[in-house]
Amino acid sequence: MPSAPPAPKTALVIVGMCGSGKSTLAEFLSARKWPMVRFGSVTIDELKRRGLPIQEATERSVREELRKKHGMAAFAALSLPAIEEALERRRKVVIDGLYSWSEYKHLHDRLKARLLVVAVFTPRRARYERLASRSVRPLTAEEAESRDVAEIERIEKGGPIALADFTLLNGGTVGDLEQSLLRILEAEGVEV
Repeated sequence: MPSAPPAPKTALVIVGMCGSGKSTLAEFLSARKWPMVRFGSVTIDELKRRGLPIQEATERSVREELRKKHGMAAFAALSLPAIEEALERRRKVVIDGLYSWSEYKHLHDRLKARLLVVAVFTPRRARYERLASRSVRPLTAEEAESRDVAEIERIEKGGPIALADFTLLNGGTVGDLEQSLLRILEAEGVEV
């Protein structure tokens, strides 16, 4: 009996505003042995390399500097080797933190894999409450709103969210959100 063909390579991109639940879903899949590429790691690694504090102001400054130097697709371009390596090794990867339309187009045009985009939507008030209470890099409501505006106005964040293949409403429990993602992956034939 012939063996089944290998599953298609799938890059699952999770998009949404800060505090929406993107990283929660990415970590959920990572715990299930999915390779994970976090675009935000590029910023954190650069801050550490420079000996700068990891806080909203320095993160924003470095993000904007990297985009000025490498273009609006900077984080996709800088992360592409890690994404391709994960796809070669495991045929799937979860990408956390794709922000800009240019990053989406960069991956769409260069990856030889199915790009599946899932947007996570959480009402602003709930996001701001989460961001204020998180243990790592908490944000005040003012900082969160400033970040939202900067991401919308300066880095084209709305495009990937608007054109996502699926949108999950994150208004329940973490378990509800995870189950919603599992249903999408099952319906799309992606092995979890």
